[in-house]
Amino acid sequence: MSATQDIVAKLWKLCDVLRDDGVTYSEYVTELTFLLFLKMMAETGQERRIPEEYRWDTLARREGLDQLTHYKHLLTSLGDPEERDAEGKPKPAKDKLVLAIFENAQTRLRKPANLKSLTTAIEDLDWFDAREEGLGDLYEGLLQKNAEDKKSGAGQYFTPRPLIDSIVRLTKPQLGERIQDPAAGTGGFIVAAHRRIYEENNELYGLAEGAAEKQIRDCYTLSELVPDTHRLCLMNIMLHGIEGDAQSMDTLTDEGSHLPKADLILSNPPFGTKKGGGRPQRSDFSTTAGTSNKQLAFVEHIIRGLVPGGRAAVVVPDNVLFEDGTGRALRQMLMNWCDLHTILRLPTGIFYAQGVKTNVIFFTRNADRSESGWTEAVWVYDMRAGAPSYGKTRPLRAEDFADFEAAFGDDPNGRAERQDQGEEGRFRRFSREDIEKRGDNLDISWLRDGEEEAEDGLTDPDDITAAILGHLREATREIEALVLELEGEEEGAAPAAVAAE
Repeated sequence: MSATQDIVAKLWKLCDVLRDDGVTYSEYVTELTFLLFLKMMAETGQERRIPEEYRWDTLARREGLDQLTHYKHLLTSLGDPEERDAEGKPKPAKDKLVLAIFENAQTRLRKPANLKSLTTAIEDLDWFDAREEGLGDLYEGLLQKNAEDKKSGAGQYFTPRPLIDSIVRLTKPQLGERIQDPAAGTGGFIVAAHRRIYEENNELYGLAEGAAEKQIRDCYTLSELVPDTHRLCLMNIMLHGIEGDAQSMDTLTDEGSHLPKADLILSNPPFGTKKGGGRPQRSDFSTTAGTSNKQLAFVEHIIRGLVPGGRAAVVVPDNVLFEDGTGRALRQMLMNWCDLHTILRLPTGIFYAQGVKTNVIFFTRNADRSESGWTEAVWVYDMRAGAPSYGKTRPLRAEDFADFEAAFGDDPNGRAERQDQGEEGRFRRFSREDIEKRGDNLDISWLRDGEEEAEDGLTDPDDITAAILGHLREATREIEALVLELEGEEEGAAPAAVAAE
């Protein structure tokens, strides 16, 4: 076991102790983020970013109620942009990252002994080996542990790392490109893209003057709606050496229209409908302006967010590929404005908190921003039919994507020479004419779907429970979407037509 794995296991085990204090798994990771941030600032020589009275040693050496009281005051103070001293004078401006990490921070710890257990355990970890292996890897390990645990429910925003890494290998992010994730979660796509660029460019050494600084500060744009998830995202990218633009915002409001255009967009947008059936509040939207379906709206954002010739890879549920009305209009927009060159049908069970069926769509924005007939054919790879029973007993691995990556080819825009494998194979080509005959339905399958076989093969109780809950969530989501669509028809709301950008 590596030092990083050992530390993650020790930290995660402490959660069992804290459950007596009413702390949930996700709350525990947030609590750890506050404490680890203070400790990691000390370990990396960046404590100057934190006022002296709130640094790690000042907290760790305290005992009992004094420590818990100081910790609560620390959280409030570090997240207050307008803190004043005893005389009412403004204190010096705080570091922007510190303010963002601790914004509206509060602790769920009630027992001083539990805080002392945490600070002592963190102090006793092997920080030398952790630094050698990478503090970012340590934190990512905690995020993955949280996502893998069915009780945490965090899998809804954690995309499996083997899938992220495969997508990054295929889309080939390059030095100097503007890369965006408009629904960043904990920042996994951006971290993986940066890691590839970092490793392929001599760890950013020897570049032209200012190029390395530009890469880590100006080339990454992230947006995340949920405040606690945004906090985890900030911590994750910071520990991976990224100082990009990570905003806490709703991309589906007009704020999202001001995100800079990107050369590459990688994302796994949230599934489902906007709360209360609300529509996207984007004045620049045309096709999805009248829908509460978030994944459809995010796809329109991504189409509009690419520069001419920009490329994207997006995880979407099946309904994006077959839904009628606004769904069909969006697919027409996608195939007209972009080259939708590849669809990967993913196996079920790879998202820990969701049993919905998902896909990855790969597309390239028209180089001349024209809006007609850009997609000549769509290649579909079926990784779902006959797939293993993914879960705790059979996790997703990098090698599971090897055949797909070989079929996809070496061109990130899907223009490598490809071979149609026929009705018995997993990779097939469908012309735009073929798709039009199908009513622009892109939910294309031809192999016998082994999903029922796969789910019968589940043996771990947590995996079985997750599969059942996933199906219930998806059924509920489809009912909600149907109700909202029927209400829209009663109000005379017709699906929006594809309009000019």
